[in-house]
Amino acid sequence: MRTVKATAAAVTAALAAGTAGIVAGRIASDAGLKASPGRPLPGEPQLTVHSIAAGRITLTRDLAALRPGTYGLAGDASHAVVGPVLTAEPHSADTVVRRLERVTHGSLEPGDKVWLTPNTYVGNPKSVLGLDHTDVEIPGELGTLPAWFVPGMRDTWVIAVHGLGTTREQAMNLMEFLHGLHFPVLAPAYRGDAGAPRPPDGLNHFGDTEWRDLDAAMRFAVSHGARQLVLHGWSTGATMALRAAAHSGLRDRVRGLVLDSPVLSWERTLRALAAARHTPGVLLPLAVRAAQGRTGLPSDHFGLYADRTVPYAGREARADDMGPDRPPPPTLIFHGPDDTIAPWDLSRRLAGTHPDRIALHTVRQAPHAAMWNADPSGYEEALRRFLTPLM
Repeated sequence: MRTVKATAAAVTAALAAGTAGIVAGRIASDAGLKASPGRPLPGEPQLTVHSIAAGRITLTRDLAALRPGTYGLAGDASHAVVGPVLTAEPHSADTVVRRLERVTHGSLEPGDKVWLTPNTYVGNPKSVLGLDHTDVEIPGELGTLPAWFVPGMRDTWVIAVHGLGTTREQAMNLMEFLHGLHFPVLAPAYRGDAGAPRPPDGLNHFGDTEWRDLDAAMRFAVSHGARQLVLHGWSTGATMALRAAAHSGLRDRVRGLVLDSPVLSWERTLRALAAARHTPGVLLPLAVRAAQGRTGLPSDHFGLYADRTVPYAGREARADDMGPDRPPPPTLIFHGPDDTIAPWDLSRRLAGTHPDRIALHTVRQAPHAAMWNADPSGYEEALRRFLTPLM
């Protein structure tokens, strides 16, 4: 009888532990599967506003607050733009002074909690950039997708697609630059964004299903006069661009790809996001398995296929993928070693597969999907050189 009771107790404990592990894995997987547009990604620290003066703002001293470049500074009811660190300004040992470029929404007060974001604009291309644009509706797989269209003289369109933790407002970082080169720009929302359809399961799929909304934007562009396309994506938006270039029925129209911080291994990115939420290392494999069970995402073997001759590094090669007989379109990757969300080494490996077709522009001291923010002029010059032959 004691043996039976002991066995039953052990089975009960094992089942309880197994259930607890499943629940813990599911919660940990939320770090990536439920990343909200316009909200900070896990690991992005909240900073406290200490003081504000003419053209200056004092923030909590943190590695994030010391980043070089230009960033949005977002709060729950405010948005501003900050420029470089002002090292010559007096400050205490636990604070940092940065240039305050402008307050774009709400107000900033001492004590406010804020975070840095790649989005430096809030609004639409007309209200914040003075660019004439049209609000368009793209027929998508799940319903209507809102988008901004900024016209240009060329028949090559740039379709700009944001990624994790940002909104289509991120595309406005480059709209003036692209408009100056006379490219029409289409900046679509996609499933899960404000105003766009909700995914059936309510979860992000790291571009694995979202790319079909980019495909819808490509069809819209071609039906409205685009003869060729440049796909410019950030984060999972870059993943979507890679998938579209491989699988879209309009892939022959893709003249070039621009990939900023591409997510080339959703498993490694999910692990990074879960770890940033202080998930114990022992639970990270459970988070990956939970994500697979909830979304049906195929294993990418932690980026093992990033060096394959395919433009999307998350699947085995298929018959309709780009292979030796179908080289990838000219591609420019912006990425750097300080991205803790999407591993830089996979971008280097991908660039190494076709050194004649894929160029890697390394940006240091830049967080995920913020390569432009860290060095706007350098980014735009590299982009100008890449786009010139594609005009």
